[in-house]
Amino acid sequence: MLITAIVACEIGFWVAVLGGLTLRYVGGRRRAGAVVLALAPVIDAALLAVTALDLARGGRAEWAHGLAALYIGVSIAYGRRMVAWADARFAHWRSGRALPPRPTGWTYTRACWADVLRTGLAVLVAGAVVGGFLLVFGTGARTDALVAWLPVLGVVLGVELLWALGHTVWPRRGRS
Repeated sequence: MLITAIVACEIGFWVAVLGGLTLRYVGGRRRAGAVVLALAPVIDAALLAVTALDLARGGRAEWAHGLAALYIGVSIAYGRRMVAWADARFAHWRSGRALPPRPTGWTYTRACWADVLRTGLAVLVAGAVVGGFLLVFGTGARTDALVAWLPVLGVVLGVELLWALGHTVWPRRGRS
């Protein structure tokens, strides 16, 4: 059931983004578009509530509960950037606005290190969600799957860190 909720929230996120951008660029309703775009964080709150409700009803934590925590963390840390990415492409499609140039060299390296900070925030939020669930619902066999997510969060941050280190040593070259 929780996987269905995660998928529904991901679909809901992109429906809110595309709906808001459609209102903004196609319908010329900037304020209404902003209101619809503001629904994206509400979707995260709904996923948090569904996850907590599942555990509160006595459900045994599964890997999907940890995935929901990571989804919420990534959405909080990267949500604004994902919306900006979609906005740039929508504006390009509707009005011919130029897309931002693809970063290369040290510009890309700096962006990689900014992503390390964003991923760090995502991991902190996910860890806080997992920790909150453990505080409320206790530790033990029922919540072992949540505890198992804590090293996964470290791996996620480690991979992002290795990516940034790699591009520090070997900066991305421009296309020839």
